[in-house]
Amino acid sequence: MCGIVGLFDCQAFRTVNETVLARMNDAQHHRGPDDGALYVAPGVGLGHRRLAIIDLEGGRQPLGNEDHSAMLVFNGEIYNFQELFHQLIALGHQFRTHSDSEVIIHAWEAWGVNCVDRFRGMFAFAVWDHHKNTLFLARDRLGMKPLYYTLSADGWFGFASELVGLTTGYPHSWKLSPQAVESYFALGYVPDPDAIFAGIHKLPPGSRLLVKKNQPLPQPDCYWDLITFNQSHPISFKAATGELLERLEESVRIHMIADVPVGSFLSGGIDSSAVSLLMAKVAAEPPEACTVSFADPTVDESVYAAQVATRYGLRHHMEQAEPARFDLLDTLARHYGEPFADPSALPTWLVCSLARAHTKVVLSGDGGDESLAGYTRYRHFLAEERVRNHLPSPLRQTVFGLLGAYYPKLDRAPRWLRGRSTFQSLAMDWVGGCFHGVSILPEDLRKKLFSVALRRDLQGFRAEETFRHYAKNAPDHPLSRLQYLDFKSFLAGRVLVKVDRASMAHGLEVRAPLLDYRLVEWLASLPPEYKLHQGVGKYVFKEALRPVLSADLLFRPKQGFNLPLAAWLRGPLTAHLQKRVLGETLVSCNLFDPTVLRRMVEEHLVGRRDYSAPLWALLMFEAFLRQNQNL
Repeated sequence: MCGIVGLFDCQAFRTVNETVLARMNDAQHHRGPDDGALYVAPGVGLGHRRLAIIDLEGGRQPLGNEDHSAMLVFNGEIYNFQELFHQLIALGHQFRTHSDSEVIIHAWEAWGVNCVDRFRGMFAFAVWDHHKNTLFLARDRLGMKPLYYTLSADGWFGFASELVGLTTGYPHSWKLSPQAVESYFALGYVPDPDAIFAGIHKLPPGSRLLVKKNQPLPQPDCYWDLITFNQSHPISFKAATGELLERLEESVRIHMIADVPVGSFLSGGIDSSAVSLLMAKVAAEPPEACTVSFADPTVDESVYAAQVATRYGLRHHMEQAEPARFDLLDTLARHYGEPFADPSALPTWLVCSLARAHTKVVLSGDGGDESLAGYTRYRHFLAEERVRNHLPSPLRQTVFGLLGAYYPKLDRAPRWLRGRSTFQSLAMDWVGGCFHGVSILPEDLRKKLFSVALRRDLQGFRAEETFRHYAKNAPDHPLSRLQYLDFKSFLAGRVLVKVDRASMAHGLEVRAPLLDYRLVEWLASLPPEYKLHQGVGKYVFKEALRPVLSADLLFRPKQGFNLPLAAWLRGPLTAHLQKRVLGETLVSCNLFDPTVLRRMVEEHLVGRRDYSAPLWALLMFEAFLRQNQNL
C-alpha cells in the first residue's frame, strides 16, 4: 500500500521540475512512511511513497523492466502475482525481485492495456513506456485504491493518489466545482469521476487511461463492469450456502498473503465476524482483532465482537469513541482532502489508529452489505417499487407529490408516522427514489441552503444526474438495480474512500476479502431472493454462518458503524457546532444563505428537527474550506 504521483509532458520532452515532483511526493508521505523515491527522464517524472508489505527488501519503486524502458509506480496489492509470475517467466521475462510490483511492469510488456484483466487485487498504478511515448494509468475494478489526475493549460498531465498531491504540485488558485458542491451536499461525498476542484478528475473504478504525446487527452476507458446481475446462476439455496463460505475462505486466504503479520477489523457485525473467524481458521498464529466501542448501547456492538474474539481465540483490542475525540475533525478534513460527511469516518480513524499499534495489515468486512443486500433501505426500496409498479406514473406524481409536499416532517415521531420522505420517493421513478433514499439533504433543502450565486453557477445541474448516468446499465431486477448503483456510487465514493484515507493516514493497509471481484461477480449472479428473503437481508450468508456464529449475532437488527450524532450535536458539541456553522468561514464564502444556516442550527438544538446529517456535512465543509484557504 503506497502513494504515487507523476508528471507527464503531453506536448514535448520538457524537463520535469524535480523540486515540484518531490514536493508532490512528500505531501503523501503518510501513505508510505517506509521509503520514498523519484524517477525523472525527459518529459516524465514519477514519485512513490512505500508502505512495505510484500518483498520488504526488493519491492522499491519507481520500478523498471530489464532495460528501464518502462517504469512503474503502483499503489495496492496483486493477490495472484505468484501465478502471473510463472506465466510471465514462461513468456521469457526476467525478474529481479519477488514483488507483485514487478509482475505489473512485465504484464504491461506482455499484454499492453489488457494486462488489467489478469490482475486480482486492489490497485492504482501508472506505467511510463519510453518506446511508445505513452503513460498508462489504471484503477482496480471496484475502486479500492484512489487516483486523481489533471491536465494543465500548458500541457502537463499530473496524477496522484490523493488530492493534496496535485494541489501541492500545481499551487495556483484552484476553484471549487459548483457541480461537486451540489453532489457533496446531496450525498455527503463527491462521486467519481468529479473532484471538488474544477479541472481535477478521479479515474473511475474499473477504468484505464492511455495518455499519448501530442494527442488530446482521451476519456477513461471502462474495462470492467458488474454485469453478472443479469446472468442468474443455476444453483440451489443449500449449495449456495456451502459454496459462499468456500469462496470467502479462499478469498481470505489470498488476502492474508504478506511478509508482515495480518490482523482484522472486528466491529461485531456479520461481515467482519465472518472474515475474522475464517482468518483464525487459516492463520498459523491467532490474528490481532481491533474493535471500537461506544458508551451508547443503541449503537455499540462490542459485546458481539468480544464474543467472536473469545470463541475463535483472536487477540482482541478495544477502544471507546467519545464526543471529546471530535478534536480530530480538522485532522479528518486534512487527510480526506475533499469534503467528506460520513460521521463513521471518526470511529474508522480510531480503529485504524488502534490497529496500527499492533500490525501493518488488516482485513475488513467491507462490501458485504452491497453484495448481499444488507442495508435496511433495500427492503424499503422494494416495498416502494411494488407501489410504483401498480400505480401509473401520473397518478403517483399527483397523489404522492401532494402528500410529500404537505405531510408534516415528523423527525421525532415513531417511524410509521414519518411518511413524508416515503411519499416524496413514491412520486419519483425508481432512480429518483433510489437517489432520494441516500441523500443527506433533499433537493428542496439544498435549494434553500444554497446562495443565489451558487444556484446560478450550477446552471440547472442536479446531483441525481450521476445516478441516472449509471442507471443506463443497471440490471433488470429492482434489488439488483439498487445494489448496482451502490457499487457505482456509495461503495466507491463513500465506504472505500472512508477506509482508504483513514488507514493510509496511519500507514495501515486494509484489505477487503468480500470485495474480491470474483466473489462479487459470483454473488451478483445468485437469485435476488437468496440475498433478501422475507425482509431478511444477507439471508444466504446468515444461513451459511449458522454453524459458526450465534443466532443473536446473525439475526439481530442491523446497527452499522454509526455515531449518536444528533444527541452529541445537541449536547457536548453544541458550542463547536455554533462556532463553525455560524462562523465567518461559511457565512462569507458566498455559497450559502446565512439565514438558513442559522435556522437549521436553531431548529436542531431545540429538537424541532433532526438536522444532524446536514449539519455534520456543513461542519466538514467548513473544515475543508479552512484547510484550503490558501489555494
